[in-house]
Amino acid sequence: MNNKLKPAIIGGVVLGILSVIPILNVCCCLWAILGGLIAAKLYINQSPTPVSAGDGAIVGAIAGLVGAVVVLVIGIPVSIGTSGMMQGFFLSMMQNLDPAQAEMFRTQFAAGSTVGGSIVNGFILAVSVFIFSIIGGLLGIPLFEKRKGGVMPPPPPAAPGGFAA
Repeated sequence: MNNKLKPAIIGGVVLGILSVIPILNVCCCLWAILGGLIAAKLYINQSPTPVSAGDGAIVGAIAGLVGAVVVLVIGIPVSIGTSGMMQGFFLSMMQNLDPAQAEMFRTQFAAGSTVGGSIVNGFILAVSVFIFSIIGGLLGIPLFEKRKGGVMPPPPPAAPGGFAA
């Protein structure tokens, strides 16, 4: 477990930071998969033996937990802080729309622009990041692990008289 921690922390921080940057966060699930892939690749590089899919899932899950903490600790305050800017941007865009379209955008945007909405969205993102980083960890094993695992040991020597024991 200890040797899984460092790759998972690196992958989790990468996915967490990329998931909370305001423009880049539209690809949040992609960043989570990337974080799981990074964690799996780093773990494979340091492992002296072939890595199994279970190991990839574990290192992806740990990366997802780290990423989820980053999303909750950094992402929610960033979301709350930038919601005013985004609301102004959308309001300026809505001036060019007909009233029905403007009202549709206003109601869709209002749910995420409150503090409560930002917190709920942060928790949804944290769960999504966790799930998709496990997928990334699982995908990383067939992509990066090229060593052969599960090689059968040689058969035992034949017993006297030519029969196998």
